[in-house]
Amino acid sequence: MRQGAGEVIYGEGKTAEQIAAIASSLMGAGQPRVLATRVDAKKADAVAALWGDDGGIAPCAYYETARLVVFGGMPAPDGDGVVAIACAGTSDLPVAEEAALTAEFLGNEVRRFYDVGVAGIHRLLDVADELRAARVVVAVAGMEGALASVVGGLVAAPVIAVPTSVGYGASFGGVTALLAMLNSCASGVSVVNIDNGFGAAFQASAINHLNSRQG
Repeated sequence: MRQGAGEVIYGEGKTAEQIAAIASSLMGAGQPRVLATRVDAKKADAVAALWGDDGGIAPCAYYETARLVVFGGMPAPDGDGVVAIACAGTSDLPVAEEAALTAEFLGNEVRRFYDVGVAGIHRLLDVADELRAARVVVAVAGMEGALASVVGGLVAAPVIAVPTSVGYGASFGGVTALLAMLNSCASGVSVVNIDNGFGAAFQASAINHLNSRQG
């Protein structure tokens, strides 16, 4: 009622039994679908077994790259436009896919633009027009985190930057990318926490539903 989205389960640190029980409780109370984040493959298998043994009230699907479990399936998009996910490299895919699938779960049409990092900037420029057509862009990058600034210099839409923990020693587990994104001179770039694809997608979805959920 407040945010236009249901409760989400943070799966890391929870047991399979707890995840299945929480999802069952939420859906039993009327939530049509439930998302669980940060669930590894072994735990997801256990959740699926419990869900099936319990006569689950809705389908349960696991997305391994993103480490997401979706109970109840994906909705049809109902946002104002397209959410674009721009990902620097293949190593950033787990975070990018967490963002992309979360955005789809929240009712957004998503376009993926992967392997468009600044080390091969021609690949980013090749899709610049498609990025400009998006309502909001999520830029996912590790290393030096330059992708967000470049995207911010190309598009008029809000850019949500996601630093990833990808990189060699001086990347400090994503801190270098985080600081670079926070210090971006491109206007309209906001930043979420390291590896927080979910948080970026939630914010992108809120922007993409500003018109459809007014009032």
